[in-house]
Amino acid sequence: MYFPIAEIHANPYLIFFIAFIVSFLTSMGGISGAFLLLPFQMSILGYTTPSVSATNHVFNIIAIPSGVYRYIKEKRMLWPLAKAIIIGTLPGVFIGAWVRIEYLPDPKSFKVFVGLVLLYIGWKLLKDIIIAHKAKEKDQPVKTTNFHSLTVMESSFNKVSFEFGGKVYAYKPLTIYLICSFVGIIGGIYGIGGGSIIAPILVTIIGLPVHVIAGAALLGTFVTSISGVIFYQLLSFVYPQVAVSPDWMLGALFGSGGILGMYLGARVQKYVQPVYIKGILSCCILFIALKYISAFFI
Repeated sequence: MYFPIAEIHANPYLIFFIAFIVSFLTSMGGISGAFLLLPFQMSILGYTTPSVSATNHVFNIIAIPSGVYRYIKEKRMLWPLAKAIIIGTLPGVFIGAWVRIEYLPDPKSFKVFVGLVLLYIGWKLLKDIIIAHKAKEKDQPVKTTNFHSLTVMESSFNKVSFEFGGKVYAYKPLTIYLICSFVGIIGGIYGIGGGSIIAPILVTIIGLPVHVIAGAALLGTFVTSISGVIFYQLLSFVYPQVAVSPDWMLGALFGSGGILGMYLGARVQKYVQPVYIKGILSCCILFIALKYISAFFI
């Protein structure tokens, strides 16, 4: 099958299957899977123009709603956190899209940038798992009866606290805003909306439970991806000499696989221990990061 905007030939069944598998695994951790689909498009399919980032946003828009729906239905959506992610990352997405086109049009430089970002995130996740193991803090299976016990106790500009699974968690919204503003720029450049990068940060640095942040991170990615696609489309008129606008047909095909993958991933997440979810995310992220960085020196 030929995709004219991306200027590539690809098997549509392979695209659907890859999107399904990736989305199923990553959606359990609040990540859409776009961060893995981008290197697949660039390295395997040969889609290397700046519009690949915009196409990733299209995938998010189509695929994410099914996962978000599942988290909302099971009452595992932490709305104050989702709001903070959206407000924090949204401005950065616009800046990141402009930086991607203006300063990182060369695929080789772009891959190094992506590799360094993912290396840091993957290292933080791996470190979190190792520290927990050394301290003999074994993750216990979360009882399904506790998944409806997400209760927001306080929600203000200074503090948000909530109870989940019999434990009380708290964070400062201002901290989330500041982190997300920076993450939004990276997400805009990478074409993943920002929410996908913030998910592991919320787990490793802020210390929030992965079962709670997943829905909020996906919702943040969805909203910022809509803005990202619009902005990339507008930039296509400013930079007519560069392939900027998304390949809607390719993005829709990836999204169709992502719809099913994200729904099932959100559905089974409550049966998976946190340490396994962190392990899956860490392995995926580190693999891609090392691949991109090593390719720069070869």
